[in-house]
Amino acid sequence: MYFLSVVIPARNEQENILVLLDGIETALRPIGDHEVIVVDDGSVDAMPGILRARMATQPNLRVLRHDRSAGQSAAVHSGVLAATAPLVCTLDGDGQNPPEELPRLVAPLLAGDPGIGLVAGQRVARSDTLSKRLASRAANGLRGWLLKDGTRDTGCGLKAFRRDAFLRLPYFNHMHRYLPALFARDGWVVVHVDVSHRSRGGGRSNYSNLQRALVGIVDLLGVAWLIRRKKQATPHAMPRIEGQGP
Repeated sequence: MYFLSVVIPARNEQENILVLLDGIETALRPIGDHEVIVVDDGSVDAMPGILRARMATQPNLRVLRHDRSAGQSAAVHSGVLAATAPLVCTLDGDGQNPPEELPRLVAPLLAGDPGIGLVAGQRVARSDTLSKRLASRAANGLRGWLLKDGTRDTGCGLKAFRRDAFLRLPYFNHMHRYLPALFARDGWVVVHVDVSHRSRGGGRSNYSNLQRALVGIVDLLGVAWLIRRKKQATPHAMPRIEGQGP
């Protein structure tokens, strides 16, 4: 049985996917048996064929394919549903999340504290354009002010979490950007780990700053509503009184 499932949402990443897979194997092989699940979110480049060939030589690699692009949250959700390990790590398919950070990311979950539900990577020294960094800073500032999730950078794709806890979260488009707030809403401890960041090896981003901004406001208000409407009661089983029937 695998101790960890690595889920990679990817679309049109033919230039980056093999380098990323090699890096994951180098980083995780010393730790233990793991599986890698690439969720191809409707690619139209050569990535599907590249992955098909790679599966012939990498037994722990699985590939899921959406017949059309459904977005990063849908890809992550599909991958976590298919995962067989109790712990899941995610990272973006564009190669900007260094896979050598994965052991540091999963370490708090392996340490044995049952209260930790999510380990969220937070990028330092980002290798992005100035406009993208400024847009991200503004979005994170607004989100942090409204949700009070204590997270500097929710856009980082490097995350590790308990699979069962993730699948109990409310699922909606773009939920991957609000995981710290959603895990905290369910009573889990969220740990933050600073991680490195690097430039794309090839290809281009599937999202623009404008696209992120337009959907971000609606999503932010929706998550704030979810947190406010969280049920506070926790069910407990009533102990059986001796002499009662089955």
